[in-house]
Amino acid sequence: MKKIIKKCVSFFLTSSDGEGVVQDDKEAFTWFEKAAEQGNAEAQLNLGFMYTTGEGVIQDYKEAFRWHKKAAAQGNAVAQYHLGFMYDNGVGVVQDYQEALRWYKKAADEQGNAGAQSKIGLMYASGKGVTKDYKEAFRWFEKAAEQGNAEAQLNLGFMYTTGEGVIQNYKEAFKWYKKTAEQGNAKAQYNLGVMYDEGKGVTQDYQEALYWYKKAAEQGNAEAPSNLGFMYANGKGVTEDNKEAFRWFEKAAEQGDAIAQYNLGFMYANGKGVIEDNKEAFRWFEKAAEQGDAIAQYNLGFMYDEGNGVTEDNKEALYWYKKAAMQGVAAVQYSLGVMYANGEGVIQNYIEAYAWTSLASVKGNEDYIKGRDLIAKELSSEGFEKGQARAKELYEQIVLLNPKKE
Repeated sequence: MKKIIKKCVSFFLTSSDGEGVVQDDKEAFTWFEKAAEQGNAEAQLNLGFMYTTGEGVIQDYKEAFRWHKKAAAQGNAVAQYHLGFMYDNGVGVVQDYQEALRWYKKAADEQGNAGAQSKIGLMYASGKGVTKDYKEAFRWFEKAAEQGNAEAQLNLGFMYTTGEGVIQNYKEAFKWYKKTAEQGNAKAQYNLGVMYDEGKGVTQDYQEALYWYKKAAEQGNAEAPSNLGFMYANGKGVTEDNKEAFRWFEKAAEQGDAIAQYNLGFMYANGKGVIEDNKEAFRWFEKAAEQGDAIAQYNLGFMYDEGNGVTEDNKEALYWYKKAAMQGVAAVQYSLGVMYANGEGVIQNYIEAYAWTSLASVKGNEDYIKGRDLIAKELSSEGFEKGQARAKELYEQIVLLNPKKE
């Protein structure tokens, strides 16, 4: 919000008749205040901006709200938009989505303000102050996007990608991502990179993917460096270079990207692009695991199991194996079953062993099926029935925890 406001302040100040004088925010505030008190809407708007940013006066959101409201009441569309924003976010006033929508609509409906149209789209998309309605969200995003609003263009791209509120259309998604990417929007630049990378809505082009990922990464987008690392690690559109891959994974990992954290752990564990270091591998797997990355959770369990990069601890191994297994990772489910069958870090339990190996066998892996059948031989007919019931129970829990994976 602050960046948007500063740009608006700059626009109004430079468009005023103040050429040939030294910029002086305090003096500007004095003159805006004089004009605002006489009812000048533009001055009231600028006074609101200055109270918001703290330029020329002590920052005061309540005063900012007061002056924006005065200008909005006179029909100033920008003030109406900012008043809506303040109600929307509880800035200088108690948060009130109904009032936010009312002021956004005044600016959007009556005066065609693109920013307000985009915010109305967001409210319908999220169900803030209104019943969630993707078709209505799309309608408002489209209005704003056609006026060049970058936020709306980005969201229009999302909706065409996901098919929410409109028939899924990757070519249209690509078109809108490109429009906003060319305006410098980092998220759109990243999404454009993904579309070139995967050939969705456009002919696959790794060079173009690399170009847009780098554009997004330069602006601090956390996901783009991770994809750049993957491209360098696999030689996609560029000569394979593990050191460069490591450098990009590290950038993304330090910004909290779980996939990059996992990949960094993998590179430390295997000495790719960096000197092999199991302690560092463990540290990065742990960070990714704590964010819910299933393969990182499995690797963390394995490292505890083997005492690799950390002191051996079967209980911790079991804890992380279970975390990953409950996300539906077959390899982990099988390993967990083997642990129960052999009593490794847990009391031997063939019913649990059978249940976990059964889940792992669902997709037909022959080795997992053989292991499951060997465990079944250790069970009585009653134990076998309990094992099947336990497998069903675990399956239902996994479906509840991971609805999108089913």
